[in-house]
Amino acid sequence: MTEADRALVDRFLDMMAAEAGAARNTLVAYRRDLEAAAEVLGDVGTAQVPALKGLGEAWRELAPSTVSRRAAALRRFYGFLFDEGLRADDPSAALPRPVHQRPLPRILEASEVEAMFRGAEDRALSGTRDTVRNLSLLELLYGSGLRASELVSLPRGALRSGQPFLILRGKGSKERLVPISARAEQAVGRWREQVPGDSPWLYPSGKAHLSRVRLFQIVRAMAALAGIAPERVSPHVLRHAFATHLLAGGADLRVLQALLGHADIATTQIYTHVDSARLIELVNARHPLADAAKR
Repeated sequence: MTEADRALVDRFLDMMAAEAGAARNTLVAYRRDLEAAAEVLGDVGTAQVPALKGLGEAWRELAPSTVSRRAAALRRFYGFLFDEGLRADDPSAALPRPVHQRPLPRILEASEVEAMFRGAEDRALSGTRDTVRNLSLLELLYGSGLRASELVSLPRGALRSGQPFLILRGKGSKERLVPISARAEQAVGRWREQVPGDSPWLYPSGKAHLSRVRLFQIVRAMAALAGIAPERVSPHVLRHAFATHLLAGGADLRVLQALLGHADIATTQIYTHVDSARLIELVNARHPLADAAKR
């Protein structure tokens, strides 16, 4: 990358940090993608339409998701240059737009989640530290749709008595309000009684908080005890179950977007595809004419 390009990229990233509130990892990813484009284009800031049209061929061996991400970074970069008067045109229309199908998330049946809860609740009756903790983890994963990283890093005072919500700082350091059910509040309250008073974390482990790897192991162990294949279950699968089951119950897509903390509703719309797939399966299996079609 030339010095001139580097200066333009620095200005662009400064804007992303100051005005868009982009997180550090996001800024690093933008820089990496723009540097990758510069390897093909040479002068990325002044690249013309013919060169940009050639990116699709140059990146043909890459995954469609990678090409889409790099093109998105360039699109935003050129939009910035144009808006700031640093470039007379916006050549973004020439960037590649690969067509790729986003995979549907793995989900659990409501009956399977209920089985996990029954087992976790029965074990928590013993009052042992781990079983009480595990039930509260399950309540927050499925009951509120928290990301694994959000859950394990919750501060000790994140949930207060009589306050039926959490204020979370998720991806991109953006805050969102997450409602907490009465049963989750009760489960977390029982667990908090066992957390040392000097711990800054709700889920402490050693000198830090519970790790995402350990959370993953706990969730899979609970699945196995409920008779569910452990490889089918993870914290993220429970988050998907939260979203899918809410949508099936009539939740509004915009509300679901806010609950999950998605910046783009297109990310949330994947759950409409999940619901559609389940409806098709239901029609094929239960429709009165389904048996006639097999004859």
